[in-house]
Parts: sequence; C-alpha cells; structure tokens
Amino acid sequence: MANASQQSTPHPAQFYRLPSIKQKFQVSGSSVWAWVKAGKFPKPIKLSDNSTAWNAADVEAWAAERIAASKATR
Repeated sequence: MANASQQSTPHPAQFYRLPSIKQKFQVSGSSVWAWVKAGKFPKPIKLSDNSTAWNAADVEAWAAERIAASKATR
C-alpha cells in the first residue's frame, strides 16, 4: 500500500492566453474567437475581470481530435 508521499497529486491547471493560441496554431485572434462562437474550439475561462485563458488540457485534446479527424479522412 502506498503512503501519502507516494500518492500522485493532481497537476495544477495550466492555461494558454490568446497570444499563445495564435502562435501555436498560426491563426488570428478573430479566427480563434470565431471558432469559439461556432462551438468548434474550447470555450475560454474567465480568470479575472481582465484575464481570459484556455485550459491547456482542453486545447491539447482539441488539437489531438483535429489530427485524428484529419487522418481519418485520408
């Protein structure tokens, strides 16, 4: 049986801000917001009144789904 020091602890949430999303996918900010509005991209999280970000795990899962869909249509 594992003791408390051997148990895994959840990783803290990581976030992507809009400039990171734009750079990662080489798209404009307006494209990202259009995808969100159309339900084609994860919704952002409001971290504070002036700060919006995307959960990194949601974005990575979306990217993996896009890759899988692309391979399935070949």
